Amino acid sequence: MLTAIIVAAGSSRRMGFDKLFAIIAGRPVIAHAIDAFEHANSVAEIIVVAGEDRHDEIRKMSRDESFKKVRSIITGGERRQDSVDAGLKNLSPDARYVAVHDAARPLVRPEQIERVFEQCRVHGAAVLVEPISDTLKRADVDLMVAGSVDRHQLYAMQTPQIFESALIEEAYRGVFANRVPVTDEVSAVERLGRKVILVPTEDFNFKITYPRDLALAEFVLKQRMH
Repeated sequence: MLTAIIVAAGSSRRMGFDKLFAIIAGRPVIAHAIDAFEHANSVAEIIVVAGEDRHDEIRKMSRDESFKKVRSIITGGERRQDSVDAGLKNLSPDARYVAVHDAARPLVRPEQIERVFEQCRVHGAAVLVEPISDTLKRADVDLMVAGSVDRHQLYAMQTPQIFESALIEEAYRGVFANRVPVTDEVSAVERLGRKVILVPTEDFNFKITYPRDLALAEFVLKQRMH
């Protein structure tokens, strides 16, 4: 059984308002993200991790959208890893696999979820990634160019990141026992020396970070509807 943990407890500091409830293509950002997991056949249930002040809103939205797989809405922590940990502590005993996804990535598609899950079933851990196409430079403290970075074999991590539940639970126990900050689940699993398979995508799956991203996401979603 695959359980999805949708992480929606961020503060949206860079936006100045809660980006997850901004409306794009007629629905809140978070509804688009949940919908992809609702329609992915391999996903059995969804746990949404969000700030306490948003629980009622998410419950109402789930009813309005007729989401059948949202099993629980729980309170997140200060950091992303605290929210994911809260989600892991709420897994059903029969959850064999766990997908972690950022609610701020509304463009994910059910078929991308299935592709990552397929690789996870073979290797135990898999993540959706985008090849880096830009030229990358390293900067010094004064924002002066300090050198080039070879982009060959460089990939930007996205979500979903999908794991055998026993593996991600062990990885997170290690993270908290050693008080290590991690920005994604792959980093936690890497610390165990386990291999994580990259699943490249050429489709849009960017994270809503700045106000400009909302207009771009709306454009992509409307193009897909045609």
